[in-house]
Amino acid sequence: MNPAEFSIRNKTILWVAIVLVIVAGSVSYERLGRLEDPEFTIKDALVITPYPGASAAEVEQEVTNAIETAVQELGQLKRIRSKSDRGLSTVTVTIKDKYGKHALPQVWDELRRKVASAKLPPGAGPSIVNDDYGDVYGIFLAVTGEGEGYTPAEVKRYVDLLRRELLLVQDVKRVELFGVQDEAIYVEIAREKMAQLGIPPEAIFKTLAEKNLVTDAGKVRVGSRYIAIQPTGDLTSAQEIENVLIGSPTSGRLIRLGDIATVARGYVEPPRTILTYDGKPAIGLGISTVQGGNVVTMGEAVQKRLDELEAECPFGVKLNTIAMQPDTVKEAVNGFVVNLLEAVAIVIVVLLIFMGVRSGLLIGAVLFLTICGTFIVMDAMGIMLERISLGALIIALGMLVDNAIVVTEGMLIKIEQGEDRIKAAREVVSQQALPLLGATVVAVTAFGAIGLSQDNTGEFCRSLFTVLLISLMLSWVTAVTVTPLFCYLFLKPKAQGDADADPYAGRIFRLYKGFLLWCLRWRWLTAAVAAGLLAAAVYGFGFLENSFFPASTRPQFMVDVWLPKGTDIRDTRRKAEEIEEYIRNVALPDGHKPVENVSAFI
Repeated sequence: MNPAEFSIRNKTILWVAIVLVIVAGSVSYERLGRLEDPEFTIKDALVITPYPGASAAEVEQEVTNAIETAVQELGQLKRIRSKSDRGLSTVTVTIKDKYGKHALPQVWDELRRKVASAKLPPGAGPSIVNDDYGDVYGIFLAVTGEGEGYTPAEVKRYVDLLRRELLLVQDVKRVELFGVQDEAIYVEIAREKMAQLGIPPEAIFKTLAEKNLVTDAGKVRVGSRYIAIQPTGDLTSAQEIENVLIGSPTSGRLIRLGDIATVARGYVEPPRTILTYDGKPAIGLGISTVQGGNVVTMGEAVQKRLDELEAECPFGVKLNTIAMQPDTVKEAVNGFVVNLLEAVAIVIVVLLIFMGVRSGLLIGAVLFLTICGTFIVMDAMGIMLERISLGALIIALGMLVDNAIVVTEGMLIKIEQGEDRIKAAREVVSQQALPLLGATVVAVTAFGAIGLSQDNTGEFCRSLFTVLLISLMLSWVTAVTVTPLFCYLFLKPKAQGDADADPYAGRIFRLYKGFLLWCLRWRWLTAAVAAGLLAAAVYGFGFLENSFFPASTRPQFMVDVWLPKGTDIRDTRRKAEEIEEYIRNVALPDGHKPVENVSAFI
C-alpha cells in the first residue's frame, strides 16, 4: 500500500487486516504445538546380529566384518563403529548430516537391503536393524500390584489393557513396556526314572515340540458348505502338560510325563529387565509422541483416558507416575511466555520514557502486531513453541522495534515541523524502506550460520533462525504499512508557535550530538577504544562455559550404577535396593525428607 493514499477505504481495509492479524495470531498461539526441546533426528542405526556359541574373535571375523563390508556400499554412510561380544555383533551405522527426517526412512530401507545381502556363517543371524530407538518417552508410568497379592502375570494383563487403549489416544505414537517378567513352564526331569524306563531326553523334547502347533487340518463338506476342522487337544495349563504321554522307543509303552518329571509354571530366570517403584516390582509404560505432535495435548488426552479407565483397575493395583513431560513442558512454556511478556513490557516502558507516550504506545502496538503475525506464520510452517523458538522471540524483541522507531521518529520530526502527515508518510517511507530492508536482511543473515547448518546443532537450533527470519521480516512489513497509518492517526502537529522550534534542540539530542562530535574529533582514540572492547570481548568469550543442552530444571535426578560385566541381574537389583534405601532415608537439616519417590530400572 502507498502511504500517500490514506483514503477512507484504504484505512478501513488496513484496520480490518489489523483486527484479523490479532484474532488469527491469538488462534494460532493456542494451536501451536508445545515441546520442551526442539525435535531432532538421530542419524544412527544399530545392526544387531546374534551368533550363539561364537567367541568375540569369531564374531568379529565371521559376522561383523561381513556386515561392515556390506554397509560400506551405502552412499549415505558417514561412519561405522562396531563391537563384537561373545555371541553378539553390534554395528552402529551413522548417516551423513545432510539427510533429515524426510529422507532417513528411505535410507534405512536401503540399509536393510545391504545388511540382508551380507553373507553370514551358518548359525548366525538374523540381523536386526534398529533405526527407531531414539523415541523420547514424554510420559513414563509404573504399575505396581505384586505387594498387594497380585502376580506379575495378573498385573501384566491390566497393563496390556492400558497399552491397547492408550495407543488410540491423540498424538500417541508408541506405548512401550518395561520390566515385564516373561512367563515360562519348567519341566524338571528325574533322570533316574527316565533311565529306568528307557526314555531318552530327545523323545520328551520332540513330543513337547509337536504340541500346540497351529496347522491347517483341512475342511469337510457338509451339504453345500465346507466346514474347517479345528483340532482339539491344545495344552493350556501345567496339569495338561503333566498328562502328556511319552512313548518309550525300547519297550513301546506310553509313560505319563508327570511320572518322570515335575511340571511347574513360573517366570523366566534370571529376568532380562527389572523395574521397581519405591522398592516394589513394577511394569513401566513409556509413551512417546508422534512426529510433530503436541506433547501437552497428548498428556491431557492420556490423563483423560486414564481417568475413564480407572474403573477397570483392579483393587490394589496402583498407577504411579515416574515422569510426566507434558507438565514440565507446560511449566517451561509458561515460564518463557512470562519472560516474553516481561521483555515486551520493558521495551514499551523504555520507548515511553525516551520517545514519549504517543510514540511509545504506537510502537508497542506495532510490536504486538508483529508478534501476532509471527505466530500465524509459525503455525503455518509447523514450528512449535519450545525453548529455542521462544528464546528467538525474546532475542528478536530488541530488533523488532528498530524499523518502527525509524519510521515513527522520521514522521514525528516532519509533523512537528508542520509538514502534512500524508506527505510526511510518503517521504519517510520512500526514503527509509530500502535501507531498512537492507538492515533487516543483514540482521537475519547474522543468524544464517545456525539455521543453514546441516549438523545436529543446526537441526536442533533451526527454529532460532526461522523465527528470527519471520519476525524481523514482518517487522519491516509493518514498519512500512501499519506504522505510517498509526502515525497518521495519532501523531498530532504542534501548535503554530511551537512548529518553528528546532525538534533537535532537546537535551538528549544535544548530548548525543556532542558525544558524536567528540568521537569524530578524537577518531583515532575512538577507534582504539572500540578495538580494545572487541579484543576484551573475544578474550572474555573464552571463559564462558560451553553446553549444547541447557541444564535441566526438573526436580529429578538419574544415577547410573555399573557393576562388573557378567554380574547376575539379581545381584545388581540388591545393590540398587541398597542405594534406594539410602536415598529414601536422606533427610534435610530440618528433618524433612526431600525425596518423593525412587524408581530403578535394572
